[in-house]
Amino acid sequence: MKGLSFVFAFILLTTNAVCQSEGAKITLDDIMRKGTFYENGIDAITPMSDGLHYAVIEDGLAIAKYSYKTGEKVATLATVEQFGDSTINYLSNFRFSADERKILFYTNRQNIYRRSFTANYYVWDVAAKKITAVSDSHRQQVATLSPDGTKVAYVCGNNLYVKNLTDGSETQITTDGEFNKIINGIPDWVYEEEFEYNRAFCWSPDSRNLAWCRFDESAVRTYGFSVFAGQAPHKAENALYPSTYSYKYPKAGEANSVVTVWNYSFSDGRKTQIDVGAEIDQYIPRITWSPAGKLVVYRLNRLQNHLELLYANPADGTAQVFYDEQNKWYIDESFFDYLTFSADGSKFLIMSERDGWSHIYLHKADGTLLNQVTKGEWDVTDFYGFDERTNTIFYQSAERGAPNRDVYSVKANGTAKILLSRQLGTNDFVFSKGFKYYISEFSNASTPTIYTLHERSGKQLRVLEDNATLANTLKSRQFCPKEFLQFTTDEGISLNAWMIKPHDFNPSKKYPVLMVQYSGPNSQQVLNQFDAGWEQVLAANGYIVFCCDGRGTGARGEAFRKVTYLQLGKYELADQLAAARYLKSLPYVATDRIGIWGWSFGGFMVLNCMTQGNGTFKAGIAVAPVTNWRYYDNIYTERFMRTPQENADGYDSNSPITHAADLQGNLLLIHGSADDNVHWQNSAEMCEALVQANKQFDYFVYTNRNHSIYGGNTRWHLYNKMLRFVLEKL
Repeated sequence: MKGLSFVFAFILLTTNAVCQSEGAKITLDDIMRKGTFYENGIDAITPMSDGLHYAVIEDGLAIAKYSYKTGEKVATLATVEQFGDSTINYLSNFRFSADERKILFYTNRQNIYRRSFTANYYVWDVAAKKITAVSDSHRQQVATLSPDGTKVAYVCGNNLYVKNLTDGSETQITTDGEFNKIINGIPDWVYEEEFEYNRAFCWSPDSRNLAWCRFDESAVRTYGFSVFAGQAPHKAENALYPSTYSYKYPKAGEANSVVTVWNYSFSDGRKTQIDVGAEIDQYIPRITWSPAGKLVVYRLNRLQNHLELLYANPADGTAQVFYDEQNKWYIDESFFDYLTFSADGSKFLIMSERDGWSHIYLHKADGTLLNQVTKGEWDVTDFYGFDERTNTIFYQSAERGAPNRDVYSVKANGTAKILLSRQLGTNDFVFSKGFKYYISEFSNASTPTIYTLHERSGKQLRVLEDNATLANTLKSRQFCPKEFLQFTTDEGISLNAWMIKPHDFNPSKKYPVLMVQYSGPNSQQVLNQFDAGWEQVLAANGYIVFCCDGRGTGARGEAFRKVTYLQLGKYELADQLAAARYLKSLPYVATDRIGIWGWSFGGFMVLNCMTQGNGTFKAGIAVAPVTNWRYYDNIYTERFMRTPQENADGYDSNSPITHAADLQGNLLLIHGSADDNVHWQNSAEMCEALVQANKQFDYFVYTNRNHSIYGGNTRWHLYNKMLRFVLEKL
């Protein structure tokens, strides 16, 4: 085998890469409890329709209207005191009706899964100063005002309801909803998790129709886990006999919900089923409406490499395809929400990787391509909108290197591109309606986030939050910023990475290293943005912390991103091993003291590194890992792996369970017992394989904790445990 060829190419040098401050040492208490490095944000801003004002919640007690230009409050739209309801004592979320005369908000939120929750919703009439409960008899999900502001649709008990705000009447649109069987208007577990949304109904622009998706999950197999007498999020009522929480979870290769699309007409009360084709083993990941009043249905095949957009007639249910895209690998779900129509519905913008990079394309309403808007060997990473008045499109991209994010404007024909962001790092904009103003959010590895308000020309009007206090704190503590670099492997692959060195780093000494990674498809951890996590604690304890984005990660084009297709874990493992060999080539690295840790996909990678790394790593921490993709949900897994029936070797040859007998080094395996996402089953099966292979390891389970492993003292305990393991084993 050829030796590794390392090419240093610092794509960004922080102003003081090695920490020289004589300030106090950073502790886990600083990170986890004291909030020493907590970044101040700004209150969530809701742009108002005139383009000149925005609304914001003040101290949880009022909704106020502010001027972009002056920054002054011009009106108070609602206060908790005005509601006259003692149960409403705090505001945390709201939405306007289209005419901004009504405000929908909720209280008493109770989470279900990652994005779903129940709450008590209310509507406030700004002019009449009248509050209306959406329902007095039951809690609601995803309540949504009709465009004309006269009605609210919501889901309760898997059924769809509509509240008439004019006369107070309530209409139950569906009656067949049943837990673990039929769902109306909200997605099932796997759609919510992997297609990343929580509402599966939408109003027509004229408020005369309500379309929704119906999920029949009768054929989906049930997964259950025990719930003990511990604390939330799940807690058994009977301490002597644990209860069981069971829900429908389709694993790779298993049956999905059968999804149908329906429309309710308010003019005649008729329900019409939309024709989405004869194939039932497919996905309907979104429905929406065009401004022209056509229902738009997304249809995706099970392999997720063929996307069709259909125009449907809500009156008779007929539908026809107007956009058709195929990909030899898969179509990324992150593009689904970027579909944008012109105001008259005559054309639309869509994101695609059809030229090998993520770019924006302009089409006529019938699907005819007008032109590619953005072009180049770089990825568009966000789409902000289309200003029809000036024919200008606003977007974010990684044009100045994958670790960076910049904001640009460009004409719809692809000309007159302008770089709007000014500093190298991570830039994100929130535009006013009409794009006359924008709020800039900027940070880099050594600069906490700065929020500024600008005119469209770029002129800064004011600083909203500069985190100056935190910036001064960094100077008085032993904060060690990231150094960004590239290295080239013996396969000729250039990989981006960052390194954090200990305080008072001495290149003549030898330091242990803990590698940090996630490695999942289209993810990124090598980003030029500010964060101050437990990596700083590790550096304060004399460790180098290193992170490498291997093949499969994002912002480097489709070929780099999708090379892992059908064999998750193979190339990712090769690149983490290459990163470890690179570290061993450095004179200041203790070559026998390299460790690695990761969570979820990152935990999967830790287990592969520890079992297939031939002793490369002295220690590893795997938190909530997938251990065989057969155990994970089918939408995510099959997007990258196809089914186990088609690709058995891809599943098993890259599973750490298969290689349990080859474990070398010290392993800490951690999982939450109530993980609804990556099931505890994954770690249980890995444990059994290690035991039967007579391999010793450390194992810890957090009672009743989900995939995020938090609540009460849990996070503090978790990071203490991991830190103690690193200090002892590495």
